[in-house]
Order: sequence, then structure tokens, then C-alpha cells
Amino acid sequence: MITNKAKKIKLLIFDVDGVLTDGMLNYGSEGELFKRFNVKDGVGIKLLEQYGIRVAIITAKDSKPLSQRMSDLSIRYFYPACSDKLTAFEDLLANLSLCKDEVAYVGDDVIDLPVMAQVGLSIAVQDAHEFVKQQAHYTTHAKGGQGVAREVADLILGTQYNLETLYRQMAKGSKKKLVQ
Repeated sequence: MITNKAKKIKLLIFDVDGVLTDGMLNYGSEGELFKRFNVKDGVGIKLLEQYGIRVAIITAKDSKPLSQRMSDLSIRYFYPACSDKLTAFEDLLANLSLCKDEVAYVGDDVIDLPVMAQVGLSIAVQDAHEFVKQQAHYTTHAKGGQGVAREVADLILGTQYNLETLYRQMAKGSKKKLVQ
């Protein structure tokens, strides 16, 4: 069932805090915010894009570290400080001419449920709120901030390509540089 859903995916949407990060907010003595991102997630996101799967970020928060990370990864579809994730999702569908079954969403908390209920493949992280995991089609083995995007990238790409062949081609030298 999951593989059939994953084969259709053309757009993968991620929440940030609790998905691409561990969900912890770290503040310095001057009030500056620090965020940690997993390098493997960056590779997974770049692989998705390289093989034709668009990536979007819809997050309730915004910060300089987050904007920098999105810039580093060349994320084109970025919705920071988004209090209405469903509207952002509908905007993506319209702008990319996609149907709901062609979209996957990765979330961790109840704010993600309105979008998760609409997509073809809803994914919760391993340490998501229990109610969110119950609603999801798939729950990752990785916790938020610990390689979730890479795990999901492998899941989706693995249904659409032979992962071993894909990685062997990359080992011989990729034409596109992967920014981690």
C-alpha cells in the first residue's frame, strides 16, 4: 500500500521543527536562535530534486537560520511563518498543477493534520505526537532532526527507481553537485 502511494509522488512537503530539526529551540545569551539540521537530510532533499520530485517547506516559524538553510538547499517552494498550512498546500497544488494523490507530507504535530488528511501519502516522524502517528499512512524510523528527510527520500525514490542503481551511478560521479 505505501509503495503504491509513494510511486505517485511528485511533490514532497516537509514541516521543519520536529521534522527537519529535533524540535528544540536553542537561544543564545543575546536572544539569537540556533537550529541544527542533519546533513543527510540535505543530501536526501537534493536527491529528490535531482530525480524530479519537487520539495516544499511549510512551517509555522521563521528565523534567519531556517532561511539560510532553505537558501543553501535552493528550496524554491518555501512558506515560512505560515499559520494556515492548508492554504499553502492548496497554493502549491494550483501552482504546480498537481492532484492530491501526487503529494506527500511529513509532519509531527496536530498543526500538520489538516494537510496530512488531504495528501496521497501522509508521513509522521517516529517521535511525532501519538495522535498524528495514528492518522499517518507511514511512520519513519528516524526521529525528527535525525535523518527523516533522507529516510523519506529513500522511500519515495526507491519506489520510483532502483536505489542501488541510482547510488552506483552517483558513486561514479554525479553531473549535479549535491549541497549538504
